[in-house]
Amino acid sequence: MQTLTIQVKDDFMTEFIKFIDTVKDNVVVQKDGVPLGCKNLENDPYFYERQKDLQKTIGEIESGKMPTYDFESSMDELIQELEN
Repeated sequence: MQTLTIQVKDDFMTEFIKFIDTVKDNVVVQKDGVPLGCKNLENDPYFYERQKDLQKTIGEIESGKMPTYDFESSMDELIQELEN
């Protein structure tokens, strides 16, 4: 598949999308890197931003750049601190 950037006049966008819909099996339409009609964006307009942040966080944890804590020992420490 090849990538092509197309600029469409605002008043022609509806017609352009209708045309693209007729060939949707052969074309993927994206706006700002996100597929149009994406179900993820219907539920969460920030889905791809959150996904990118989460992937970055996971990478930092896996590389050891971001420390993680054992839940049980952290809770034990918290309980001791609250009791004092």
